[in-house]
Amino acid sequence: MQPDPLFSVANQVVLVSGGSRGIGRALAEGFAQRDAHVIIAGREQATLDQTARDISRGAHPVRAVVCDVARPDDIQRLVEGTLTEHGRIDTLLNVAGVNKRMKVENYTVEEYDWILDINLRGAFLVAQQVGRHMIGRHSGSIINIDSLNTYAPLKGVTPYAMSKAGVSLMTRGMASEWGPHGVRVNAIAPGFFPTDLSRKLWQQEKLRAWGEANTPLRRLGEVSELVGSAVFLAADAGRFVTGQILRVDGGVSAGIAWPIEL
Repeated sequence: MQPDPLFSVANQVVLVSGGSRGIGRALAEGFAQRDAHVIIAGREQATLDQTARDISRGAHPVRAVVCDVARPDDIQRLVEGTLTEHGRIDTLLNVAGVNKRMKVENYTVEEYDWILDINLRGAFLVAQQVGRHMIGRHSGSIINIDSLNTYAPLKGVTPYAMSKAGVSLMTRGMASEWGPHGVRVNAIAPGFFPTDLSRKLWQQEKLRAWGEANTPLRRLGEVSELVGSAVFLAADAGRFVTGQILRVDGGVSAGIAWPIEL
């Protein structure tokens, strides 16, 4: 049986910011398995190189580039280098993000700036740089990573939730402005997924039970389960989809799970 061309991302040039760990790594691997040219970016060369070796699949080895999205010069070098090597960027997976859990009143200015600079300002600047190129080509798909926190913010992560709320509005604003140029901008909002940022938390029996109870599918997600949504948004199957927040959360945002048996 031949692969469905509607869902093909073969030979696409796919740039993944925050691609060395967690969700970014899973998405990068998913596209590499489907014969895309994948470039992963992150802050640590050794981690990036190891990830590139681990996830390279198919005909195109994954390429690793150091880029701190809090540094505009790094972003410019990343995008210009990718264009010099490949001539185009078909899909941007805008994943890079950080978090720090504490009470609102205890955040320092430096901690607040660190979260917002990477999660929102950095995401904007990466999308802006890539978007300029895509506008010129009249083609491209940008996929930002939103969060369950834009449905209902969890305690202890308010600056993170604020940054992701900005990503939601950024997604819709860019989609509105760039749609006439053939550029699609969407976001994926994961639910409860153990990642490098949250794995230790989800290993706590009480928290895991709470997460499973509040997810209608009664389990936590696996990062590989985000790949299908990203492929859909990058491929021809999603060519009339833009400005949307796709919640991949096992149904958490469908309603409030109150403790009453029916």
